Amino acid sequence: MRVIVTLVEKITSEAHIDIPDGLNQSAIKQHIVDRYNTGEMSTEMNIFQVDFESISARIVPEQSSTKSA
Repeated sequence: MRVIVTLVEKITSEAHIDIPDGLNQSAIKQHIVDRYNTGEMSTEMNIFQVDFESISARIVPEQSSTKSA
């Protein structure tokens, strides 16, 4: 029997980064977005929390392989 299991989790990651002094709120947001978009922040992201959302399973009918002669 073949079963497809789907697991949904919400993962919260956390990064501690340095931001230049003197930036206003808009510039801070842009700095963070820019670091994320360039992939620079991804190496600093650590899994902080994982919340289990749901799990489901679906039975997949197996196909019989019959050959005609």
